[in-house]
Amino acid sequence: MREIHARPIGPAAWAPFGALVSAREAPPRICNHGTAEAWDALATLEGTRPGARAEASLFRCRPHRGGRLEVRWLERHPCSTQLFAPLGRGRYLLVVAHGDEAPDPSTLAAFLVEGAQAITYAPGTWHHPMVALDAPLDFVNLLHVDGTDADCEEVAFDPPCARVRW
Repeated sequence: MREIHARPIGPAAWAPFGALVSAREAPPRICNHGTAEAWDALATLEGTRPGARAEASLFRCRPHRGGRLEVRWLERHPCSTQLFAPLGRGRYLLVVAHGDEAPDPSTLAAFLVEGAQAITYAPGTWHHPMVALDAPLDFVNLLHVDGTDADCEEVAFDPPCARVRW
């Protein structure tokens, strides 16, 4: 079984899979009559199907312990960006792969996300479901859906296609 070591996430390393959503080095704009700062246009949310609507949901992820994860399935949203924004500062793990009709296990990559950083998956990016690491972690999830099977595609691996360590 192939073994992958998760690495810290960064904007350049994550760019082939989506966008890292966090305050930039550029100065923010002052808003809300001086009571807040805003960093605009950190990520673009795409939806390519007529009739699809932007939908928000809440994911509550139980922590995965043990320092390793066997990759047994991957999913993708072929027609929509998917945004995950944590509602806390817990660490989480991302596992992604490239591929057209099916994920290419040789392209698997894993990233550790620290603190309150959100991410997007670009449309069509194969990814493992969210993995909280240290404690339960809630995420706001945004994507475009129309309620059909085209919203999400899944592929299962038996045996697992890889093991991720962190």
